[in-house]
Amino acid sequence: MDTAPANDRPDDQRQLDRSSYAEVQASAEFGELRGAHRSFAFPLTIAFVSWYLLYVLLSNYADGFMGTKVVGHINVALVFGLAQFLTTFLIAWWYSRHAATKLDPRAQAIKSRLEERS
Repeated sequence: MDTAPANDRPDDQRQLDRSSYAEVQASAEFGELRGAHRSFAFPLTIAFVSWYLLYVLLSNYADGFMGTKVVGHINVALVFGLAQFLTTFLIAWWYSRHAATKLDPRAQAIKSRLEERS
């Protein structure tokens, strides 16, 4: 394997690297990997941002509802605020599982084939 920095390689080797990457990017396998990432990340991002905006809007415009006592001095606003943290950690855990099972194996296969060409 060539370990020379990209700037020290001859122009034809750098061109080969660029064309290899362009070829991989244009492949159906890479498109499937990108689609698997997007089909998970985009809907979850939209859902979380919507959930966050709901919390902000309720905090600003629904004082009565958010001030409703749940238990003792704990009100709906505090429960929703803590739920924001909980959903953040759950989404991170869920994405980690998704990446480890669905994305990483595909990415590793693509990377291995690309490294074999070099």
